[in-house]
Amino acid sequence: MSAGNIESSLPPVIAIDGPSASGKGTVAALVARELGFHYLDSGAIYRAAAHAAHQAGVALEDEAGLVGLARRIELRFDGVEVYLNGVAVGDVIRTEEAGRAASRIAARPALRAALLERQRAFRHLPGLVSDGRDMGSVVFPDATLKVYLTASAEERAKRRYKQLIEKGFDANLSELLQDLMDRDARDAARVAAPLQQLADAALLDTTSLTIAQAVARVLRWYREGMD
Repeated sequence: MSAGNIESSLPPVIAIDGPSASGKGTVAALVARELGFHYLDSGAIYRAAAHAAHQAGVALEDEAGLVGLARRIELRFDGVEVYLNGVAVGDVIRTEEAGRAASRIAARPALRAALLERQRAFRHLPGLVSDGRDMGSVVFPDATLKVYLTASAEERAKRRYKQLIEKGFDANLSELLQDLMDRDARDAARVAAPLQQLADAALLDTTSLTIAQAVARVLRWYREGMD
């Protein structure tokens, strides 16, 4: 576990990294609400960029085109809602197809570099809770607290299945499990900012935890580090 640079004059950051469907977004948003902090869902930025590419007819393999697009689009967050060029796209970018597209473009180093400062710009007082794949390693390496939040692939697939069904989407549990394992392998193997548990990150396995328990654990770690 890292207490980061607590003496820094910069606003504190809680960086929560982990694989897809681990619950890190839900936990991060609730921790942010409890502390009165800002919240950054970095995955939504890549999903929105992939959606913008689809709208503009930019191929996901066109790295230069993706970078140019990423620098032009307007992104705004209002709680958990995401606005792309002034239009709410929260539901559109939460589909499995959007997730796969985001994972593909996230492997491109030039695009990650183009979006880096955009993510760091969310760091405002009184503090920030951010979740993603490289929050603690690349975006906020001086984070006050770093957490690696995970769960078994089977449990994550069940959670994603329930989430999609509740939203009215069609879903197949076995296909979701395979997709999650493929995405884990792709995220861990990429050259640019691979998914990994850092040596100074606290491990939080939520396989058998409720959301409330996971949130309480992160809050306790943060408050203990600030004492």
